[in-house]
Amino acid sequence: MSDESPAIAVENLVKTFPGREGPVEAVRGLSLEIRRGECFGLLGPNGAGKTTTVEILEGLGQATSGRVEVLGMTWDRDEDRLRARIGVTLQETRLPDHSTVYEMARLFRSFYPQGLEPEEVLERVALTGKANSYVETLSGGQQRRLAVALALVGDPELLFFDEPTTGLDPQSRRQLWDVIRELQGRGRTTVLTTHYMDEAERLCDRVAIVDQGKVIALGSPRELISRLGGDHIVEFAVAGVNPAPEEFAALTSVRTSRREGDGYALTVSEPHRTIPELLAILASKGQELARLTTRQASLEDVFVSLTGRHLRDGDEPAEANHGRGRKGRRG
Repeated sequence: MSDESPAIAVENLVKTFPGREGPVEAVRGLSLEIRRGECFGLLGPNGAGKTTTVEILEGLGQATSGRVEVLGMTWDRDEDRLRARIGVTLQETRLPDHSTVYEMARLFRSFYPQGLEPEEVLERVALTGKANSYVETLSGGQQRRLAVALALVGDPELLFFDEPTTGLDPQSRRQLWDVIRELQGRGRTTVLTTHYMDEAERLCDRVAIVDQGKVIALGSPRELISRLGGDHIVEFAVAGVNPAPEEFAALTSVRTSRREGDGYALTVSEPHRTIPELLAILASKGQELARLTTRQASLEDVFVSLTGRHLRDGDEPAEANHGRGRKGRRG
């Protein structure tokens, strides 16, 4: 098998679950390739099929139909070989409270025919000083780093990180980012699911956005942002009134206009032209700005434009997304 072959190849993946009113299709013909040595982000709102897809890639679920190859192998033929060559960090890992950090690392190392010594893997995740501590005494960030260490101890070629930094403090998040970057530097392939768009932008070489069981966008974060047609976001609110978002879609250089919280967000290519025109229109109507800010467009804006919602748990769908000749999708 050539090293040029993809680390993961998925073609027309379908996963159907039984439901009260008939079968429910969680994944609907999803296809993608993940290159060897890249950090690949898989993003999607709740119910989009992202988690189901990852579980199938990890060998924790079975596809209803379609082709799935991992490191050139398939789970039905090569399960033992694949288990020895991948590492998985689940969103929540439960370990025996009365075991030490070192004992856990040594136990997991025994599961693999080859790999890293417990001391080495604990050093990589900055847990050497906690080697003799009981798991129950670790902070949330330390427990998450231990889970990563246990995924690394077999020195895998391919690693899956499922929401690795959810709920962590900023320092712990950055420590785990350093671990992922170190893996990238060593040519390992990583698959990352995250609810933090800044995390995906900083770490991922490419991302796939999944909605309604299919990949709806694929590319590097910069490529996806450039497809918005504007590099800047103008966010504002109008005091005392509630205009429809489409009232601002015709402003100069505006590519999309949507309601955002108690205000609006415009994707624009030339904010120095858009803002004076916006102020003039509001002044002509006797309306006042409550606030106005500008920022660079982000992967979060791409996600909202494509799915009509934010990625973070609990966020409501965007009310509208209007542009010249196109409309946003709702998930």
